[in-house]
Amino acid sequence: MISFPNAKINLGLNITEKRSDGYHNIESCFYPIGWSDILEIIPSNKLTFSSTGIPIPGNGNSNLCLHAYHLLQKSFGIPPVNIHLHKVIPIGAGLGGGSSDGAFTLKILNEMFQLSLSIEQLELYAGKLGSDCPFFIQNKPKYVTGTGDNFQSVDLDMSGKYLIVIKPDIHISTSDAYAGTQPQHPTSNIKEILQNQSMSDWKDQLINDFEEFIFSNHGVIAETKKTLYERGAVYASMTGSGAAVFGIFDYKVVIDTSYTTWSSQL
Repeated sequence: MISFPNAKINLGLNITEKRSDGYHNIESCFYPIGWSDILEIIPSNKLTFSSTGIPIPGNGNSNLCLHAYHLLQKSFGIPPVNIHLHKVIPIGAGLGGGSSDGAFTLKILNEMFQLSLSIEQLELYAGKLGSDCPFFIQNKPKYVTGTGDNFQSVDLDMSGKYLIVIKPDIHISTSDAYAGTQPQHPTSNIKEILQNQSMSDWKDQLINDFEEFIFSNHGVIAETKKTLYERGAVYASMTGSGAAVFGIFDYKVVIDTSYTTWSSQL
């Protein structure tokens, strides 16, 4: 079976609290976009994992696709498979590509072996893989709180808008990004902004708390956001902890850059 694990962007990101377990509570809106990896899983006599495309750092045995397999194998005794991941979504970009890969592995295995797991059950398994993983089970725009695992539906449809995502040649460590921020309770609610304010008002109200620290250390990311506004973006922001930056436009735009770029109508 083949599927296409997609990326997400963050519309606003408030870091509200550091928890006693070392994680952070956040407030954000996750919005799925079409930038996708390619994931193939087929039956095999032996469990194997391979990857092509963008090199994945570290030992392949730590990949979330394998973690997802082992979770379901432990619960249901599923047989071995061959997992091949063609990596397209940039790593260290704040786009959630790795989380998506893990979640889509769960969904494929659930279908392949007819495990009949509900959405809620799949989200519980995904939560064991990582904070962002449960989002990609339903893969719909969600207002997100907690560590990124508490979801509420959000009335938001950006269909027809044009999206450009630019990833400068910088890898941002999520742990380093959190270390450079100071949690604080926001003065406004992201869900209320998205549902009650026009997109033209988002620029001054929809903030990513990581930007101040990341921009001060990586000026090229700040310049990328500035460029998107100069080219007419209605709203532009860094997504997640970076380094990718996106711009939302009312019309198709072509930006000449040497950085990794993805664009599409939403």
